[in-house]
Amino acid sequence: MRHVDFAPLYRSTVGFDRLFNLLDTRGQPEQAQTYPPYNIERTGDNTYRITMAVAGFGEQELSIEAHAHVLTVKGEKNEEESAGESEYLYRGIAKRAFERRFQLADHVEVQAASLKNGLLHIDLLRNIPEAMKPRRIAIAAEGNDTAKTIEAQVAPQQIN
Repeated sequence: MRHVDFAPLYRSTVGFDRLFNLLDTRGQPEQAQTYPPYNIERTGDNTYRITMAVAGFGEQELSIEAHAHVLTVKGEKNEEESAGESEYLYRGIAKRAFERRFQLADHVEVQAASLKNGLLHIDLLRNIPEAMKPRRIAIAAEGNDTAKTIEAQVAPQQIN
């Protein structure tokens, strides 16, 4: 088993604790949770969609919660025991509860959720604040009140 020690990086970086903890926990073997199956897709530059197969669950039996960069989807089946009505010879449809967690990056928000044909769709949006977007900086020359911007000009290369 391979384990990476992030201690040297903790000493030389500030504010990356969450990233190192995420890498550390993802490096450990999981309990191989495979239920319910899901897809994660990019639907645009800053939009994503998680689709989970939750056949047999109703809207009242599902809960979605986003808190501290973690999206948690829970499903709990209401047990409807019909005593003496029928006897199962084989039960292949799962009635088990589940809890699935997804780590969300910074500035990712849940936009909407919908349940259709046994598929739960959760739409996500990465909303980067204006202060964090790249911006062009004007350069002022000394003695000149007007600001100028730098633009690259490529000289043609001479072939010998």
